[in-house]
Amino acid sequence: MIMMNSQTKTSGLDDLIFDNRFIRELPADPETVNNRRQVFSACYSRVLPTKVANPRLVAYSREVAELLDLTEEVCKSADFTQVFVGNSLLTGMDSYAICYGGHQFGNWAGQLGDGRAINLGEIINRKGERFTLQLKGAGSTPYSRNADGLAVLRSSVREFLCSEAMYHLGVPTTRALSLILTGEEVIRDMFYSGDPKPEPGAVVCRVAPSFTRFGSFQIFTARGEIDLLRKLVDYTIVTDFPHLGEPSLDVYLQWFEEVCRRTAEMIVHWQRVGFVHGVMNTDNMSILGLTIDYGPYGWLENYDPNWTPNTTDAADRRYRFGNQPQIAFWNLGQLANAIYPLIEQVEPLQQAINAYKDTFERGWQTMVAGKLGLNAYDPSIDNELNTELLILLQSVETDMTIFYRKLAILVMDVELGDEALMAPLMEAYYVPEQLTDEYKARLGNWLRLYIKRIQNSGIADAERIKTMNATNPKYVLRNYLAQLAIDKAEQGDFSMVNELLELLRHPYDEQPGKEEFALKRPDWARQRAGCSMLSCSS
Repeated sequence: MIMMNSQTKTSGLDDLIFDNRFIRELPADPETVNNRRQVFSACYSRVLPTKVANPRLVAYSREVAELLDLTEEVCKSADFTQVFVGNSLLTGMDSYAICYGGHQFGNWAGQLGDGRAINLGEIINRKGERFTLQLKGAGSTPYSRNADGLAVLRSSVREFLCSEAMYHLGVPTTRALSLILTGEEVIRDMFYSGDPKPEPGAVVCRVAPSFTRFGSFQIFTARGEIDLLRKLVDYTIVTDFPHLGEPSLDVYLQWFEEVCRRTAEMIVHWQRVGFVHGVMNTDNMSILGLTIDYGPYGWLENYDPNWTPNTTDAADRRYRFGNQPQIAFWNLGQLANAIYPLIEQVEPLQQAINAYKDTFERGWQTMVAGKLGLNAYDPSIDNELNTELLILLQSVETDMTIFYRKLAILVMDVELGDEALMAPLMEAYYVPEQLTDEYKARLGNWLRLYIKRIQNSGIADAERIKTMNATNPKYVLRNYLAQLAIDKAEQGDFSMVNELLELLRHPYDEQPGKEEFALKRPDWARQRAGCSMLSCSS
């Protein structure tokens, strides 16, 4: 028998080795009652997940299970479901919520913290790798403010699928082990319109080496708790960046520069695949350069650098696709301000943050070259070539994913007419009536310039196609596909969740028979909730 919310061994899971270094080495909140409050002079608060009535496994990631040394048999067991919904704690688990602050939409918000995330502990796998197991939607914590700490199925499906989809796309990301229905309803007002409704509740188990955020450091500087700031920075370097050596002034700067570089690399990948995070607040920025907190994210379908999926951001569009590189740089500036008390010099911090610009620019050029099938990016030629392409993509409704994928099969013959050259690309256009003679002529001119660029570089066509197909995915988690999976899951049919999970394991492969999942957004999804715009409600 499994005891609810108690320390107990669970058959098949008791081989997990919990290290829990974070709570062992950093100061805890002395208050143990789980009530909403400001938490001072502490990195975390101990808290138990809220037990639920009738949990049911929706899906699990076999790759993440393998990271944790868990077998398929274990993942399909009743014990697994009880543990990863929060009903039972294994021996070694010591659950807690982390204290942090952050800038939200450019404004300092003070204490935020894990309002509905509860860490079960840190494990060490057989390879000696460290992973934190975190439940999202498992109940309230001292940081929940006016919320209930729960999550609904629709947002949990999106988080689970996107975490794994991003990994297989090659984007740095936190992972997701499992998605479990709680068997209970959660009241949510999806668009804050005064129309709350009950929705099925769910819990996602997220997995990452660390869930430390920019805001984890900001909160201590804002409160003048500099000794605690130093403890957290030292802990982070020793635990997550051990290759830098023992903490010191020079190592602090090396660490910050590496954070800048990792962040730049992550943003380049976002821009490559057309991912829009939607809520790039500093509390949603991972110190490891991982994509974290999948809330109202979205995928660019028609190419529009001004698009944001977040209804809360609809007016100012601060977190729009085209602004993500600048926002990441701004967020790093806030992190620099947070660690300034440990450095007390502006110039070396500025030099370190310049690593973001340099890394992003180099990465962006390499990324563009890959998307176009070039062996190298030549700014003297390719700046103009790429700028013109982006203007063309934005001038009419053009599906970004399909366009780049189909560009690989372009017939490399400059003598062809405009319509013949465009033929492989036609699937990418949402409104064919927008393709005026003037537009066709301009696109035809660009395609000929592109062909000449390829030919002059001496790249074999097979090599070009190989490069492009390894850079430009055929399958991404389109917003409407996620919504269709949610619709079925809310009726108790989890087949599409698992079908998408399998599909997105191989986003660059052709996958014959799966072409329907590579089609552009259907007209019915253009304005439907969950397919075009989303809120932070989950």
